[in-house]
Amino acid sequence: MAQSIKLADDIMKIVRRESELQSRSIAGQIAHWVRIGRAIEKSGNFDHARITAALAGNIETTDLTDEEKDVWLDSFIEKMGQPGPGEDALFARRRQLGQGVGLDEGGNLVREKAAHKA
Repeated sequence: MAQSIKLADDIMKIVRRESELQSRSIAGQIAHWVRIGRAIEKSGNFDHARITAALAGNIETTDLTDEEKDVWLDSFIEKMGQPGPGEDALFARRRQLGQGVGLDEGGNLVREKAAHKA
């Protein structure tokens, strides 16, 4: 029985691009990646608990297998792209003070223009 799921826009952008490159339907691409992910998790070279420990800083990434490192890196990049607690408020305050630095909608670095002193 087919079921609908909701995926973030950034994930769907990747799925659409890869499905075109691989000549698969969107559903076919997602199913393909699910099978690959499941196979990796079931292999003897992958332990999700170790990846979680590395993300928490409890073990060194050099202790991970190559497969675990790939998943760790994807997770790390995703986490680094999300603001931490209080970060949005910090940068809002910095912008008010003319000190703000951030990214525009296109991901380009922008700086708040300093107020001109008379």
